[in-house]
Amino acid sequence: MLRSFIKKSICKPNILDEFPEFENKAIESLREPLEEKVVSISRAKGTVKFPAHFILIAAMNPCPCGNYGIKGKPCTCAPLQIERYKRKISGPIIDRIDIWTEVSKVDHEKLTEKAERSESIPMRDRIVKARNIQEKRFKDANRKIATNSEMSARDITLILKISDEVKEILNKSAKTLDLSARSYHKIIKLARTIADLDSSFEITPSHILEAISYRPKQSQY
Repeated sequence: MLRSFIKKSICKPNILDEFPEFENKAIESLREPLEEKVVSISRAKGTVKFPAHFILIAAMNPCPCGNYGIKGKPCTCAPLQIERYKRKISGPIIDRIDIWTEVSKVDHEKLTEKAERSESIPMRDRIVKARNIQEKRFKDANRKIATNSEMSARDITLILKISDEVKEILNKSAKTLDLSARSYHKIIKLARTIADLDSSFEITPSHILEAISYRPKQSQY
């Protein structure tokens, strides 16, 4: 089901609500499209690969009842239930998602408020400018990619300039958080994107620290 969904959603954001409620097999099938940007369909006569370059937006509760950690709302889940719920999202899937962030409960009064368009327009302009910066970066480097997320480990080494100070911060955090090589490189690419949004020529310590903060906490999974 998910593979068919992904194949039809090239270059579009795909929102998967209640992420852990999908079957394990369906969740794990996201490994290839998230990493390689392709989806493989295997049949008796062979395997065919289709492009699957999409944006995954996944949402999940902190526990099956949804109240774990929420002030004033008691959680009704047993510790084992919470552990099983979190295990539905495996390490390899966690590794392949660039940004993890907690979203707090919205006050009822805010549910009927009108969104301010004035806030979204400047952000849109920043994003367009950042994408243009990235396109120029890779065109100048003679690479047939358009965004930071598409960089390989080799691209990071050859194209990006990273100061010793930033490397030291990243390496210390990598040891503390026991990061995989994939997560390590994702942090660099995300930090470069944050820098592009700031129109910054270099990745600063604040950029790398912000990127690190978007990795999931060990206590969460």
